[in-house]
Amino acid sequence: MADASFDVVSKVDRQEVDNALNQAGKELSQRFDFRGTNAAIAWAGEEGVTLTADTEERVAAALEVFREKLVKRGISMKALDAGEPQASGKTYKISATIQQGIASDKAKQIAKTIRDEGPKGVQAQIQGDQLRVSGKKRDDLQAVQALLKSTDFEIALQFDNYR
Repeated sequence: MADASFDVVSKVDRQEVDNALNQAGKELSQRFDFRGTNAAIAWAGEEGVTLTADTEERVAAALEVFREKLVKRGISMKALDAGEPQASGKTYKISATIQQGIASDKAKQIAKTIRDEGPKGVQAQIQGDQLRVSGKKRDDLQAVQALLKSTDFEIALQFDNYR
């Protein structure tokens, strides 16, 4: 019998993020407390989001609205990396990025955790921006998934291709 395996990935559905961004933009244009503050949210490149407003408090509130919409769409807050409000002329701006993939240092940390704390006979291989975890028993793989869910690696993890 072949080894059972699964992939540990960190992916975000771009369409869901786009929907959350559009919903947040609509709420910013309609809510009473954002009237006259020039609050706006827009894509900045492929994985970046820019929030702008006239005051530091309003741009922070706009970020909270965006976070709320992401949570409602099932996107982990660990996938959103938002900076601090910065003054840009007469407006304030927050630049945020949507994290995709597992960085090599995080992948090494996850593989080390699996090696040290996981069941015997389970291997973790780094393959680009994901990890392939394989072992003889499916129960061992489920134990590894439980271990990874209980450990905070500061990134959003999903499990794919369970075979």
